[in-house]
Amino acid sequence: MSIFAVQSPAGGFLDEDLQKLNKVFDDWCIQFDCLEDAQLIFDTLEKKNQLEIIEITPLSYPKYFFHTLKGNIHTTRQLENKIICIIEPYLGANFRIAVCNLETKKVVLTAKRYRSAMSVEGAFANFTLG
Repeated sequence: MSIFAVQSPAGGFLDEDLQKLNKVFDDWCIQFDCLEDAQLIFDTLEKKNQLEIIEITPLSYPKYFFHTLKGNIHTTRQLENKIICIIEPYLGANFRIAVCNLETKKVVLTAKRYRSAMSVEGAFANFTLG
């Protein structure tokens, strides 16, 4: 399920008071279930030339909803109520597979570390929950 938010191209999300920008997307940021609702509020804003409406899809959730997930996210997919992603914690580090729970908002990194993109992509493609 997609949600929509108002963001500054320079970074930051519009707060619920419609005045301030939060650096990270959190519970205080204004969010909408459909584009039409977002557009209605957006049209009332004074500085709308400095803002834009963005769509946050389940596959981009790790970037916005899982703030404990640090590093470069390479790819994502959804399995049941979880988002599975390949993460590189920092440049040059071994790749890991992260399991992000959409209900609890918890992130678990698998114990296995992968040295190459080829090996982690194979594991990612065959990854199952359980």
